Amino acid sequence: MTKATQARDMQAQWNTSHLDAGNAAYLDQLYETYLEDPLQVSQAWRSYFEDMTRAGREPQIIHSRVREEFRQMAEAGTQRGLPMGSLEHERKQVRVLQYINAHRFLGHLQADLDPLGLHEAASTLPELTLEHHELSEGDLDTVFNTGSLFGPSEASLREITRILKGTYCKTLGAEYMHITETTEKRWLQERLEPMRGEPGFTADRKRYILDRLTAAEGLERYLHNRYVGQKRFSLEGGESLIPMLDELIRRAGEQGVREMVMGMAHRGRLNVLVNILGKSPAELFQEFEGKGRRHPGTGDVKYHMGFSSDIQTPGGPMRLALAFNPSHLEIVGPVVEGSVRARQTRRDDRDGDEVLPVVIHGDAAFAGQGVVMETLNMSQTRGFSTKGTVHIVINNQIGFTTSTLKDARSTPYCTDVAKMVNAPILHVNGDDPEMVLFATRIALDYRMTFKQDVVIDLICYRRHGHNEADEPSATQPVMYQRIKSMPTTRARYAERLEQQGILDGEEAQAMEAACRARLDAGASLMPFVIDKSEAFYDKAVDWKPFIDRDWREPTETRVGLDTLRGLWRRMVELPEGFELHPRVAKIMDDRRKMAAGSLPLDWGFAEISAYASLVTEGYPVRLTGQDSGRGTFFHRHAVLFNQRDGNRWIPLRNLAEHQEEFLVIDSLLSEEAVLAFEFGYATAAPNTLTLWEAQFGDFANGAQVVIDQFISSGEQKWARLCGLVMLLPHGYEGQGPEHSSARLERYLQLCAQHNMQVCVPSTPAQIFHLLRRQMIRPYRKPLIVMTPKSLLRHKLAVSPLESLTEGHFQNVIDEIDPLAPQEVTRIVLCAGKVYYDLLERRRAEEKHGIAILRLEQLYPFPEEELSRILAQYPNATEFYWVQEEPLNQGAWYSSQHHIRALLGEDRYLQHVTRPASASPSVGHLDVHVKQQDALIERALRQN
Repeated sequence: MTKATQARDMQAQWNTSHLDAGNAAYLDQLYETYLEDPLQVSQAWRSYFEDMTRAGREPQIIHSRVREEFRQMAEAGTQRGLPMGSLEHERKQVRVLQYINAHRFLGHLQADLDPLGLHEAASTLPELTLEHHELSEGDLDTVFNTGSLFGPSEASLREITRILKGTYCKTLGAEYMHITETTEKRWLQERLEPMRGEPGFTADRKRYILDRLTAAEGLERYLHNRYVGQKRFSLEGGESLIPMLDELIRRAGEQGVREMVMGMAHRGRLNVLVNILGKSPAELFQEFEGKGRRHPGTGDVKYHMGFSSDIQTPGGPMRLALAFNPSHLEIVGPVVEGSVRARQTRRDDRDGDEVLPVVIHGDAAFAGQGVVMETLNMSQTRGFSTKGTVHIVINNQIGFTTSTLKDARSTPYCTDVAKMVNAPILHVNGDDPEMVLFATRIALDYRMTFKQDVVIDLICYRRHGHNEADEPSATQPVMYQRIKSMPTTRARYAERLEQQGILDGEEAQAMEAACRARLDAGASLMPFVIDKSEAFYDKAVDWKPFIDRDWREPTETRVGLDTLRGLWRRMVELPEGFELHPRVAKIMDDRRKMAAGSLPLDWGFAEISAYASLVTEGYPVRLTGQDSGRGTFFHRHAVLFNQRDGNRWIPLRNLAEHQEEFLVIDSLLSEEAVLAFEFGYATAAPNTLTLWEAQFGDFANGAQVVIDQFISSGEQKWARLCGLVMLLPHGYEGQGPEHSSARLERYLQLCAQHNMQVCVPSTPAQIFHLLRRQMIRPYRKPLIVMTPKSLLRHKLAVSPLESLTEGHFQNVIDEIDPLAPQEVTRIVLCAGKVYYDLLERRRAEEKHGIAILRLEQLYPFPEEELSRILAQYPNATEFYWVQEEPLNQGAWYSSQHHIRALLGEDRYLQHVTRPASASPSVGHLDVHVKQQDALIERALRQN
């Protein structure tokens, strides 16, 4: 959709609306009715008239009561131009108000936003002309009521036009009329319209802006000359980002922000690291030269690295963090949001006053990647809100080689997706750094006032190709001919200050020389970094207890019987008059019996018991996922609902006076953004049990980028520890390809260097001890859990109460039936649900020569435990790995070498699986049943 088309569509609404000139008399009468009693007109008309009325002014007088006075004034010749009070004046008054609102709606389409001048602004947009509104130059000196326009209550049409053009049609294009809240629109108008496009910075402030532009440009030129041809994804063309972020940090500090977490892709990242976070240029130079390895992991390229520092602001010190980010561009957004939420929780910052998220986007990625929409969608939800994010789009007007207007999107602006959350969008010309700072102030103040997302669209360009070795003119010849002929943003601004008499050419050259000298010395270009020895930060997380710990470290996860029963007495207590659903009431009654020891424990009881014990021992719990409160399979019921009034009751929040928080969230229908959010949360909250649950295990497919680029590799790339737990329902029950497999093979394929834990617990006691072990053991690695579906209520998948009070997590579970070890000739190894099918068939057929062992932890592989158990069966000659998954899936290919190493060369490991398949499972129940029966038969068939 072109800008002209967008304008025509908007104007069509005006032309066919109640505001047409032919309805002036009706409009006048309707407005008088509104002034007498607003409730006598419809909500739509009330909203319109409120918009016309200046905030804070006294109620207007009804027109009919003053019309005679206006006529008398006109007759006395006291008014210029058209006599006020005449019918013609009244008609034109309505047109003037339409003219004002047209600029609020459409002025951004006529604004001078493109530094390249390649995309012509709508300079002749009819809706923004006097003629379109049946006004003319002859009306310019006529005085009109300005309605809701911030400025004089009455002004000539000439003055009104000047205000409108200055506000909405210069180098700032404000889109905000899509916002539904009138209060927010009025707030923005109050800050935009009185300035009339002139921010009014002092001379000293303008010199400082030039200094920051000098630092931004100076670093890029220095790197370009010193490290010829090396990739750096330069900021050249978008240097105004540096003074923008500087202003954002300083102003946020003035308003009490004490932590700011930033996320961005690689464009301009090195510049931000040096000129905003204060990273030493000398350290950056070492990275360019392949020196200065920062940690023992495998590492990552320099333009993906994160950083943190303490910055002195006018309002006090601030901790500033830039998140590590892979090449998947926008995926860092929800990671930042999760980290911010954890920090806000740690500070008890419920209103988002102390911790601020800032996410920097690219224009093509912001419009093109779905995770942006998912992240925006979670911005105001209870479980994921961070009270508003400042979004900054570095709009290069190109995506690698793709034209962002013709091929990269179907919307007028790359930022249009943000309208879904009513975010105001400030489009600003990157070659006007003063307007960039003005937009930054408005954006930050809006976020701090309304706790909503806001977007700054920094329209600039990319002076080089996608990277410095690329040749962009091969595909964009016109754009790059223009870029090569243009002076830089800094040069333009320096000339502007010289023309204003604020500095001379020698001062500008002196700034450049000083910047170059500091770079030659490897010294910092950021003047406000606090020395590490003076760091103020008292809310930081201490990760030292979790560094270089071994997964074999013994851990006590038992809970005393009296403690456990005391917790359940409180968990089954309900508020007076609270009526449970009959099925839920039965589950709660069974749990009373389980706590008393009169019923064996099921999965739901054990899982809830683990959470209850942790929150009363000092470990907060955060569980998110689709329908996680009740549980997809009607098993958890961490949240209870009163059948009388729908009110909720969460027993896990009401166990003890000083317990930690238990938060369970039925998440939005998203996997990618929500999982990324939880990863970010876990990296900032090592003492919180952070869990993400897939409704079905394979739903994690939609979040694979998070698993690949953060969860499995974050420690090796960036030395980032994380204790996130992923609960993935897994098991072959004949429910088809998308509801069977959690793709266990993918996680095992990603396992190396002890980066993750992959477990397949098969009993309630196992999940109890596994969840407690994740917190109590000082070892923070992601935990991937293949959780059951049918086993949640399987008659054999139960545990005695004593298994929670006396047991521990078993990496390998030995044969449970009283077989004679000397008589066992076959060992069957398996994991998960298939165990119970094997057990029941073996018992039915009384095959006492077959022992069935369960691997409950597949990675890190429990070699010592398995070796010890295998040694108990000296006469075993047949060894089988049995899995429900197809041959090319499941654990077979990733685990066989571990088992074979234990068996030695003289004992051979065979496998029993479904045939290799391109799909995770068959889609027909009868075929599934036949496959399953054949699989069990082959596993237990004696030769």
